[in-house]
Amino acid sequence: MDESLLRTLTPTVISVLVRRGAGFAAAEDAVQDALIEAVRVWRDDPPRDPKGWMVTVAWRKFLDAARADTSRRHREVFVEAEPVPGQGEMADDTLQLYFLCAHPSLTPASAVALTLRAVGGLTTRQIAQAYLVPEATMAQRISRAKRTVSSIRFNQPGDVATVLRVLYLVFNEGYSGDVDLAAEAIRLTRQLAARTGHEEVAGLLALMLLHHARRPARTAPDGRLVALAEQDRSLWDTRLIAEGVDVLQAALARDRLGEFQAQAAIAALHADARAAEETDWVQIVEWYDELVRLTGNPVARLNRAVAVGEADGPRAGLAALAELDPSLPRHTAAAAYLHERDGDLVTAARLYAEAARSAPNLPERDHLTRQAARLNAKLRG
Repeated sequence: MDESLLRTLTPTVISVLVRRGAGFAAAEDAVQDALIEAVRVWRDDPPRDPKGWMVTVAWRKFLDAARADTSRRHREVFVEAEPVPGQGEMADDTLQLYFLCAHPSLTPASAVALTLRAVGGLTTRQIAQAYLVPEATMAQRISRAKRTVSSIRFNQPGDVATVLRVLYLVFNEGYSGDVDLAAEAIRLTRQLAARTGHEEVAGLLALMLLHHARRPARTAPDGRLVALAEQDRSLWDTRLIAEGVDVLQAALARDRLGEFQAQAAIAALHADARAAEETDWVQIVEWYDELVRLTGNPVARLNRAVAVGEADGPRAGLAALAELDPSLPRHTAAAAYLHERDGDLVTAARLYAEAARSAPNLPERDHLTRQAARLNAKLRG
């Protein structure tokens, strides 16, 4: 099989799919799936028209993905339109699909990536951003996962921890990204919580509810992002907050702390403050210490540095930030915020503008650009 031919055909086939109406990211994913199929079948049965074969298979893959996405969206609309199912009602099989994709033959990281792509409807680019890895690396990971499961029977479900990781990432993308998946993630986590007494399932559900409660205040009527400190807290959903706190307290009472419970505790402290200046930042830093101890996650360390800046002053926060890799996503934005708090408006304006150029989505880019413009106007005045 001529791999150089495949590489040559890839941009041409993507262009054909885009002209037919596929979005660029969807076309890329469809062509990637077609390439995997080509690697599998061309060695024994090479086509007489490689380009035509690739276009046909990639277009079919695109249509399959579009149908799956439409079905998922119909489920979300159904959930929004109907009351929450009672205990005696049948749930759909989406959660079971999550467990099946988290197959024991896959590593947890590959299982998460495959499920996000195949069931969650996220693009390879979105998954790569969630994992803090290059898109090409994630594309290879998903391709390997597909090859691994192509010849196995899906009769061994994966473990709860892997499914939780998938639901967490789906919710995060739905909460802050371009595709609204947050309500679907909450629905599935509720189902999982009803089936198991796992305290981390409860912790994740509490985390989702507490974050989702703040969603109405996260954007202004014109679509601008509103920072947490500036949000109109009267718009927060107190019913969801109360439910999230109750679920969290029940989980913490089992005295088996996990990362989702720690994150939920931080969210609960934010929700408990009637005004931004009443936030208990000292406790928040303590919970971030627990979260870092549990996970070592660099994003948790970054958020901890910002919390330290609130609890102990911006210079303490900058010192904590200096210990982290500057290439970490949102590192520059955090540095800009802490420099502004420290009174260094020139540095802060420059860093806000720099952070805007690498922002992962348009609302965040717009927010950071506005922050830079605000400080530059203040400096000129």
